Amino acid sequence: MGLMWTRSFTLYFGARTISLLGDAMMPVASALAIGEVYGIAGVGYVLALWTASAVLVMLFGGVVADRIGARRLMIGADVVRVVTQGVVAVAFLDGSPPYALLLGMAALSGMAAGVFEPCVNGMVPLVAEDPQRANGTLKIAEAITQLAGPALAGVLVVVAGPVFVYTVDAATFLVSGVCLLLVRVAVPRPEPSDLLSDLRRGWEEFKARSWMWSVILVWVFWGVLVVGPYVPLSSQVIGADYGWVMAALGLGTVLGGLVAIRLRPRRPLAAGAVALSGYVAVPLTVALGLPLPLLMAGHLLGGCAWAFWSVMWSTSVQTQVAPDVLNRVNAYQVAGSVAGMAVGQALAGPVAAVIEPRAFMLGSALVAAGVVAALLSIRPVRRLGRDPLDPGGRPATGAYTGVSGG
Repeated sequence: MGLMWTRSFTLYFGARTISLLGDAMMPVASALAIGEVYGIAGVGYVLALWTASAVLVMLFGGVVADRIGARRLMIGADVVRVVTQGVVAVAFLDGSPPYALLLGMAALSGMAAGVFEPCVNGMVPLVAEDPQRANGTLKIAEAITQLAGPALAGVLVVVAGPVFVYTVDAATFLVSGVCLLLVRVAVPRPEPSDLLSDLRRGWEEFKARSWMWSVILVWVFWGVLVVGPYVPLSSQVIGADYGWVMAALGLGTVLGGLVAIRLRPRRPLAAGAVALSGYVAVPLTVALGLPLPLLMAGHLLGGCAWAFWSVMWSTSVQTQVAPDVLNRVNAYQVAGSVAGMAVGQALAGPVAAVIEPRAFMLGSALVAAGVVAALLSIRPVRRLGRDPLDPGGRPATGAYTGVSGG
């Protein structure tokens, strides 16, 4: 196991942590600040547009990242988000910003996030010798920001108002960009090619890995029916105790990340899918209207389950795909993963008008259980091991075998 806390990983960790804090603040800031002016549906449409915009540009982001390097593209994305969040902060000075402006800034911010996200996985093997350990550490940082970000945003909105919270959000992306600017990584020189060829190569690499595209197909249902509508609907059901429940979810994610650092299963995706069954407790406890301690216990279990699956998935992608196409393949799998989420977010408002939120949450719990069963029923997912394979499923040979987290 190599030294993890190198200069490059430390800077990257700092960039990701502060950027994740900004990401965690945004939904709560939107829900409180925008919701006060435009209601639940207004919040849902802003978040859905943000997600949809991210999905639309992810594939191109992966191509550009493989051409110029993930670090440069991430810095550019951070600059854009400094501007968009700053504009929203200024717009709230009069207390009621135009809804069209909020939608426009959400679209631009989403595009920036869309080109940023495929680079996240691609950077890890460049800055860390042990991707699984690095992913586990980053997942813990994500969990801590999920604890701190919503609480910070909520307090700032109440105490200092939307202008200040959006200004702080912009500052997080500024710090992230500076940290990334100081990271030094080698950027492979790609062969000369055109955009369509690059997209086609990424698609061929993605399509060749049946374990990957089959997970993404299943994940569409997860996004539309489980995680997409969860925040708007569950916050309405839980009410004033929502912050405590989210804190429990974040603490569970920390625990799951710690487990993922230590536990190295021979079949990472199979182990991750089994662990993911614990996430059923998240929508189920909301649907049943359980007392706060049981709600928090269910979300603690769900957070742990989610973190372990996430680390197993990220590490599998990083270790099974060659570095020269990793960002493009990441773009396809991330776009597929979050596409359903955008639909679920957009449906939250209309769903709340026709279906009682607790009834929908019960359906979400059943879908979550079905997703776990579907993942475990897919033979390539069950059998995928830790050793890198070529797209056809054979042990890989070549330069990128050393990227393995095993």
